[in-house]
Amino acid sequence: MQAEINVGTLGHVDHGKTTLTQALTGKWTDTHSEELKRGISIRLGYADVSVYECKECGEFSSSEKCACGKGKGTLKRRISFVDSPGHETLMTTAIAASSIMDGALFLIAANEPCPQPQTAEHLMILNATGIKNVIIIQTKVDLVSRERAMESRKEIEDFVKGSVAEGAPIIPVVATHGVNIGAVFEAIQERIPTPKRDTEAAPRLYVSRSFDVNKPGSEIAGLQGGVLGGSLTQGMLKVGDEVELKPGIQKKEGAPYEALKFKITALRSESDKLDKAGPGGLIAVGTPLDPAITKSDMLVGSVIGHPGKLPEMVESVGVKYSLLERKDIDNPPFKMAEPVVVSVQTATAIGVIVNLAKGIATIKLKRPICVDKGSKVALSRRIGQRWRLSGWGSVV
Repeated sequence: MQAEINVGTLGHVDHGKTTLTQALTGKWTDTHSEELKRGISIRLGYADVSVYECKECGEFSSSEKCACGKGKGTLKRRISFVDSPGHETLMTTAIAASSIMDGALFLIAANEPCPQPQTAEHLMILNATGIKNVIIIQTKVDLVSRERAMESRKEIEDFVKGSVAEGAPIIPVVATHGVNIGAVFEAIQERIPTPKRDTEAAPRLYVSRSFDVNKPGSEIAGLQGGVLGGSLTQGMLKVGDEVELKPGIQKKEGAPYEALKFKITALRSESDKLDKAGPGGLIAVGTPLDPAITKSDMLVGSVIGHPGKLPEMVESVGVKYSLLERKDIDNPPFKMAEPVVVSVQTATAIGVIVNLAKGIATIKLKRPICVDKGSKVALSRRIGQRWRLSGWGSVV
């Protein structure tokens, strides 16, 4: 069964996003050596889970057998969780994650004052991308007194006033002990509906991960092609379909980017093999591509669809933008020749502003992207030694 929706986790670094994902799905999504060494999420993590409702007690859980011991659960939905990093240097990765979210779990720890720096930036992402299905998770309540937990809740309520998260439920959770996990599942069922998808449209899959599944030392005869991970926003894909990937690759430095065409060799939803895949949830696409060009997320930001049905590659993009009002940093108007990071769908590209007129910035990109008009865009500028989220808008 393929997942119906993508639910993301957002929040400040070390506020428990990966721990909550594990409590909900049973999977620890930090798998790369650098993530394990540093103890933080660096790449997007994915995990699927089936949600059941007990016929007897009405509790929600990830198990068909309810903890009450009286009834058997009814399968309600299958959900994909997207675990995004919270560290400030990985903000563009979190923005890319938000582009495929149908809803978000916004985590805020009770043992620190609210808001923390990336708590504020991730709320800006929610506002900029228009994700309205938000559930606030108050974490680490076991580390504070009852009085501090209530004070933290008041801080959260004041912080989200006037944002897309205003009025969202606030659920206290102790993920390490599974406390209130059923309440999170219930809130997801109530607050994050499965959107209507257009399965008749030309397929459009945005690549958010790409990797090599072969182990070091594998025999050449047994090598498997590269794998692309992402989410379909419309249409259907089937095993054997001939598809096109844009913007593709450069065969040598300075050469134009060339789209890649190939036939889909396999489709998976986590460990489940699929004959066809539709919109909603995260899927893996098996390809005959050389794994050397898919490893280490090298094709993230690409778009997959039927040949001739994808947007054209563009090396410059016009963005009708608004600057974010930021209290923590000086955020003056953009300037000509200023370098910016453009985040649109799952693509992230560095560019330079070459024209400013009537609230529209024309940005010359260092590498091309594939994007439709009207797509939401986040703009980051260099402040000090870091890229900071500064503006948002749409492609014109």
